[in-house]
Amino acid sequence: MSHAWTLVSRPKGSPTMENFALRDRPDQPLKDGEVRVSNSFFSVDPYMRPRMDEGDSYIAPFELNEPMTGAAVGRVVETRSERFKIGDRVGHFLGWRDIATLKAEGARLLPHGGLKDEYFLDTLGTIGMTAYFGLFDVAEAKPGDVVFVSAAAGAVGSLVVQIAKLRGMTVIGSAGGAEKCDFVRSLGADHVIDYKSPGPFEDKLRAAAPDGLDVYFDNVGGEQLDAAMGIAKRNARFAICGMIGMYNSDALIGFSNLFTVISKRLQIRGFINSDFMSRRDECMAQMGYWVSKGLIQSRYTIFDGLENGPKAFFSLFSGGNTGKALVRLDA
Repeated sequence: MSHAWTLVSRPKGSPTMENFALRDRPDQPLKDGEVRVSNSFFSVDPYMRPRMDEGDSYIAPFELNEPMTGAAVGRVVETRSERFKIGDRVGHFLGWRDIATLKAEGARLLPHGGLKDEYFLDTLGTIGMTAYFGLFDVAEAKPGDVVFVSAAAGAVGSLVVQIAKLRGMTVIGSAGGAEKCDFVRSLGADHVIDYKSPGPFEDKLRAAAPDGLDVYFDNVGGEQLDAAMGIAKRNARFAICGMIGMYNSDALIGFSNLFTVISKRLQIRGFINSDFMSRRDECMAQMGYWVSKGLIQSRYTIFDGLENGPKAFFSLFSGGNTGKALVRLDA
């Protein structure tokens, strides 16, 4: 018997426990070409909130009363595929459950050795790809640029801060509260803005970047995106990764600086990590090198137990996590 979280109703505003149900799923015999995986960790991520709504998006919405999905890492416990043997560590996309049964081609063999499972859902997974390709390919960031990173204490933002510094950029990060701001400083950010402190955000950003911004890596949207447009240099490049500050709201967001897109010739480009999946190995080689040399640090907020899946997800929107939020299943 396995167990999986399902979405039983679509949230109106912020999700609540009433939107979720943990359900039993009897294990079926494996078919040829399938593997069964005991998950050790699964990831919760902001992009999952839009998946809880109906309508078109860059990834299909969750189906009601069906198991939810997301990135996960685990060990093969049963196999009817020549690709994997029992005990292999694999990554796959059937998270939000303790046991995953899937076609072998839906799993990716992960190396054994000293790297913890957590790394493959963070720096050496799609989080690392998002930070790496978003900064260097989408935003075309280069040494000497002034880079603003919102949600800089989060999973993607904290990596962007570090790799921008490794490539010789001046980095401004925003985070909420003294503890998270201290964490962003520890990553090497040159300036840190507490977005929860009193006063207009644009004034704070202007004080940190009096000569303007070359790059904005956006994770939150809303007021911080508007502020970045207001003080951007001409031809600044914006990589739009996420808009977590807007996911739970139906209210229309006004952008007072939107006209600067024309006057400053701003390049604003949205992206998702799968746009660069064909170049995964390139990214993993570079990120793996930085990790091996101790040049990148990772922080995790870990919630133990499958029953805490929704709680871990809620933490993304309440400020309850620093770094990557994960659910651990083999504590």
